[in-house]
Amino acid sequence: MSPGQYLRCMVGIFKREWLRFVHQRERFFGALVRPLVWLFIFAAGFRSVLGVSIIPPYETYILYEEYIVPGLAAMVLLFSGMQGSLSMVYDREMGSMRLLMVSPFPRWYLLVCKLTAGTLVAVLQVYLFLAIAWFWDIRPPSWGYLLVFPALLLSGLMLGALGLLLSSLIRQLENFAGVMNFVIFPMFFASSALYPLWRIRDSSVPLYQICLYNPFTSAVELIRFALYGQVDPTALAWVVGTLAVFLGAAIYGYDPARELMRRK
Repeated sequence: MSPGQYLRCMVGIFKREWLRFVHQRERFFGALVRPLVWLFIFAAGFRSVLGVSIIPPYETYILYEEYIVPGLAAMVLLFSGMQGSLSMVYDREMGSMRLLMVSPFPRWYLLVCKLTAGTLVAVLQVYLFLAIAWFWDIRPPSWGYLLVFPALLLSGLMLGALGLLLSSLIRQLENFAGVMNFVIFPMFFASSALYPLWRIRDSSVPLYQICLYNPFTSAVELIRFALYGQVDPTALAWVVGTLAVFLGAAIYGYDPARELMRRK
């Protein structure tokens, strides 16, 4: 296979994911409604979460919103990754996934292209969420919007690879909703998306340990630091490491030889 054919295959997968995103408007609005609800409604109930009583209420409210915005941006990536895995299960049941997988291109290349295309769509949704937050007076440094792109891309790839892994394990579409909720909500709430890690440690050390080793926490911290022009080396190492593990396991899960052995 020539490099041009590989490029054409990648462009075709990217175009397919983009058209699916454009035609499924409810998917776009659904990905934005969740973080906006947390930002505009639930944040009002946690004005004192940082424990700073000398700050006026409105300033405390804005400070807390600025803290949770990276966590809510990671929420968009998390839900988009799970939606991508749902589409994989649906395509496999409908047969379109089989047509893609029987192409002469390596299976790992097809999965990486699909993962990258879905992640780019998710990153676009995050930037739309940040644009709405900007009109709500949540305004990080202007250069932070550019510097956060690599963090969003890596975090989206990691969460999307987790979705790919789940889609390789789930065989029926009706079983996916329960599994998705079992993964999404523990990952989101047992993380630093809503509360600082030091506050969690003060309240419960076992919960702090769970949050510390939660891959979603690393994604949140990587985005939070990058949005303000900094790098968290520990979070970066965790995100890259878990990305490699999830992607490797997903590629193994979609191995045709393994599928044949399972059927036998």
